[in-house]
Amino acid sequence: MRFWLTGLVWALAMITGAAHAAPADAADADGKSPKVAYISLIIDDLGQSPEKDSRALALPGPVTLAIMPDTPHATDFARQAHKAGKTVMLHMPMDPATGPYAWRPDLPLTELESRLNAALMKVPYAAGINNHEGSRMTAEPVAMAWLVGELQRRHLFFVDSRTSAKTVAAAEAQKIGLASLSRDVFLDDERTAEAINSQFQAAIKLAHKQGSAVMIGHPYPVTMEVLERELPKLKAQGIEWIELRHMIGLRGNQAMGGHGKNGVYR
Repeated sequence: MRFWLTGLVWALAMITGAAHAAPADAADADGKSPKVAYISLIIDDLGQSPEKDSRALALPGPVTLAIMPDTPHATDFARQAHKAGKTVMLHMPMDPATGPYAWRPDLPLTELESRLNAALMKVPYAAGINNHEGSRMTAEPVAMAWLVGELQRRHLFFVDSRTSAKTVAAAEAQKIGLASLSRDVFLDDERTAEAINSQFQAAIKLAHKQGSAVMIGHPYPVTMEVLERELPKLKAQGIEWIELRHMIGLRGNQAMGGHGKNGVYR
């Protein structure tokens, strides 16, 4: 609760600051200042390559770095990212993902807990988790209810990557008031510069429509090229790139239009 309130205070302060700091030359043709919208960015699948990890870390702003526990550089990169002042997340493998940390529907809660503990040990300084894959696992109400309760106990937040329309993870988080949010736009399901830029622009449009957008990308070279070029342009497009915990406070655990109705997750 203390963490969630802190995030909300930060977000309100940022909104107030943005409202009072709009420069005179940012006015629209009708003389009114443009409405500021907010974006957060997560880069998934980190810990596999020092070169790719370093490029994601060097992005010019408050990028959140989601590190997979079953990668050779997970622990070292988590420490490096934390030292650089970035938000670190555990990118938790979930079925259909495989491996020693992956959650599967057939596993008992004791084994799920053991795997979560082991994964968090591999990714120190994790402030929260999001699911890697998980289209089957995030549809399991009992497991997701246990997970969000455990994250609440540990004062960690949760991001539902929404790899399936059948996910119940965000809904379970909302039921108990866990600090959480859901992904709006995947940037690079199609790995071409044109497609990634199109998704990036779609996120900007969505942010202006609903006030905010959460993007997830991956450390592919083409994704990094687009982000390195486009992220510095956000300010001129009326977008504030904010830290993920600020976004959680800003949204106040409310579902966006694409995820539910009247703020409640479907």
